[in-house]
Amino acid sequence: MTIGYGFSATMTAHPGRGDELFDVVRSGLDPGSPASTRFCLVYLVSRSASDPDVVHLVEGWTSAEDHRREFDTDAARAIVARFDGLLAKDPEYTDLVPVTGKAVLA
Repeated sequence: MTIGYGFSATMTAHPGRGDELFDVVRSGLDPGSPASTRFCLVYLVSRSASDPDVVHLVEGWTSAEDHRREFDTDAARAIVARFDGLLAKDPEYTDLVPVTGKAVLA
C-alpha cells in the first residue's frame, strides 16, 4: 500500500507524567485501536532523549479519509479522552507524507 497522508506530533506531558503519555500514545496500536488497522502504515512512537515528558509520534496512512474515518470511532474517542489533563500544552503537528525508510523494532 502507498502512504497518502501523514503527520508528526510532539506532545508534552505535565512534569513527571511522560510515562503515562507514552502509554496513551502507544495504546493506539492495541487491537481494535485506529493504528492497528490496515489503513495505518506507519505508527512510530518515540521518547525525547533530553526530556522524559516529551513523546513524538509519526503516522502514515493510506489516505486522509481513512485516517478521519478510523479516528471517528469509539476506540479512538476513548484514547483521546485519556489525554484530558495529561498534556502541559497543545501538541505540535507537522504535515508530512512518509515516502521511504526502514524500521526494525523489537
